[in-house]
Amino acid sequence: MKNFHDPLVIAGVTYQSRLLTGTGKYKDMEETRLATEAAGAEIITVAVRRVNLGQNPNEPSLLDVLPPDKYTLLPNTAGCYTAEDAVRTCRLARELLDGHDLVKLEVLGDPKTLYPDVTATLEAAEILVKDGFKVMVYTSDDPIIAKRLEEIGCVAVMPLAAPIGSGLGVQNKYNILTIVENAKVPIIVDAGVGTASDAAIAMELGCDGVLMNTAIAEAKNPVLMAAAMKRAIEAGRMAFKAGRMPRRRFASASSPTDGLFF
Repeated sequence: MKNFHDPLVIAGVTYQSRLLTGTGKYKDMEETRLATEAAGAEIITVAVRRVNLGQNPNEPSLLDVLPPDKYTLLPNTAGCYTAEDAVRTCRLARELLDGHDLVKLEVLGDPKTLYPDVTATLEAAEILVKDGFKVMVYTSDDPIIAKRLEEIGCVAVMPLAAPIGSGLGVQNKYNILTIVENAKVPIIVDAGVGTASDAAIAMELGCDGVLMNTAIAEAKNPVLMAAAMKRAIEAGRMAFKAGRMPRRRFASASSPTDGLFF
């Protein structure tokens, strides 16, 4: 369909899928592989501090089932609560992955909410950008902070829809919409999606993509949910590009009454 499929561009690289997926919480690596394939994801996040990428040569490596020549790995700083830890983790990932410079930065504020510490996030983002990293950054849904992260030089800004792993869906559509309207870099909703309709809503708001892990991995059938999410992302993007009808308080007949024959 003409003008339907427009690619996602991050840091000058073109991707056909707007669904980014995580690699945690699956029952085993085979399920991780199958769900990733069903999602059609091209960018996959990897928690450097939790997943073996070769640093433990005697253990199975995630790279065996999700090879870097097939997927774009997005090392993330999950589990980091200070800017220093986040920066150190990104530098470790660069060493492990032979100079790989695309990273997902997240600096958490506390273990209960997993809400981002935006002050520490800003600090880490500045350091990483100056150090040559291409930073995709997890943040709150604050439009001012989102714009500041863009100005620092982050290649994508990733506001939460709701707290990590909550499955609550987009809780503040107006903040997300404001972030999208003011952005000159891709806006990718990260965290809080629970089911396919949540993903579609994020895309209908004009987001460039959605990153999710728990919504797929904790579904009763992760592979089937991954396939559903793929279709939801596509449908939401199509609806955004089509331009929805205006909301009206009262009815508007589907069949016009003007020019009736009786």
